[in-house]
Amino acid sequence: MSSLTDATLDAFHLLLSGDPELWEIIGISFRVSGTAILISAPLALLTGFFLAYFMFPLRRVLISLFNTLLAFPAVVVGLVVYLLLSNQGPLGDWKLLFTQGAMVIAQSILCIPILVSMGHSAFQAADQRVWETARTLGKVPVAAFFVVVNEVKFGLLAALFAGFGRIIAEVGASMMVGGNILHYTRNIPTAIALETSKGNFAQGIALGMVLLFLAFFLNATLQYFQGKGSLSH
Repeated sequence: MSSLTDATLDAFHLLLSGDPELWEIIGISFRVSGTAILISAPLALLTGFFLAYFMFPLRRVLISLFNTLLAFPAVVVGLVVYLLLSNQGPLGDWKLLFTQGAMVIAQSILCIPILVSMGHSAFQAADQRVWETARTLGKVPVAAFFVVVNEVKFGLLAALFAGFGRIIAEVGASMMVGGNILHYTRNIPTAIALETSKGNFAQGIALGMVLLFLAFFLNATLQYFQGKGSLSH
């Protein structure tokens, strides 16, 4: 118990002292995962909207596919991206393997099913007449789309937070395609795995605290906005 207490106190010291290596790892995590969300969110949420509001062949198949991909293991995504970006792969000429770009690609693939599925559920929960009324009033499809987005903004915000929380904490894909290179591709989960295996529990606990605080912050932020939304009504 004393060793755990000592490691926890050391972890607080690392965080509060502004340890450069620790905060560099945190910065890489937020930069890579934030980029992945920004890239994947527009297409994924638009896909969720189309699945909710338009009827077309294979629609139900696509919904089932995205729901199935929610359980797709991160390490398998990492393996697929690794094979695509390796020297023998079809995208080997891009020279992206073991770079932050490769991590962004893998994390984007991981969060797309979450954003599509949760986005689809949010759009489907909205009153279908909102879209129809907006179109009847002469709004162009893009403007009508944003009218619907405003109606389900809390559900979409929850989807974005869930996607971000999923990818910033995953280790399998990031380890495989990023290589866990210090000062370049070492992010929070890969650093936790490495430091824990070396017996350096203080840094692992410190980085774990960052993930725990992030989860609390995202949930508190969502609750805050939902509370303001309910009060405004």
